Amino acid sequence: MTTALPERDDHEDVVTLDRREGPFGEVVLRQRGRHYEIIANGCFLMDTADGRSERLLIQAALDELERTGGAGATGSPGRSGPSVLIGGLGVGFSLAYAAAEPRWGRIAIVERESAIIDWHRSGPLGAFSGGALDDERVEVLHTDLLEYLAAADGERYDALCLDIDNGPDWTVTESNDGLYGADGLAVLWHRLQPGGVLAVWSAQPSAAFEEALRVAGFADVVTHAVPVSRGVPDVVHLARRA
Repeated sequence: MTTALPERDDHEDVVTLDRREGPFGEVVLRQRGRHYEIIANGCFLMDTADGRSERLLIQAALDELERTGGAGATGSPGRSGPSVLIGGLGVGFSLAYAAAEPRWGRIAIVERESAIIDWHRSGPLGAFSGGALDDERVEVLHTDLLEYLAAADGERYDALCLDIDNGPDWTVTESNDGLYGADGLAVLWHRLQPGGVLAVWSAQPSAAFEEALRVAGFADVVTHAVPVSRGVPDVVHLARRA
């Protein structure tokens, strides 16, 4: 996701392609020139202009699994490769990048907005997810991420890659705040296989979140930065279940 509007030509026409009311408020798909934007409750979330940090979210998690050589490096028991849960479909950059990597054995994508799923299945965003929804390894979970993670009998993953907010310090909805606190991090820790990796996208670094990860029992806490055209870099917070 992106908190600041991207560099753009003010002369470009802005066209609203779809507008829907859902259980979490209004979600809008707009076209600005050759790019598409997703707006939720009047807040600019993301666009298709630059997907570098969304791809890093996936690549950094896989690199860390292979670096540590933990259980996730070869996959969960009975699987041909590591499993990854991606929180947030968005414009599809993260999912497409994961599906293009044959080393992933299972790819689950959680998206709570039915409109966004529709825009990928039968709308213009399908060009950016690149047919990944048809990959046999991919399962789309149409549900709220927090509710899914809180399920007592939930599946464990080798990697959790989360991009549902503008970062731990700027959530899209107030209900997401708890995900980045002690209780939420405990849930994430338990949803990882031993040696599994947590990757969290953010529009800016958060030293407080890094410390919270360490306090919650995560190891190898690092932050990767991706420079943007203006403002502070996007970052991916990375940590491992020891």
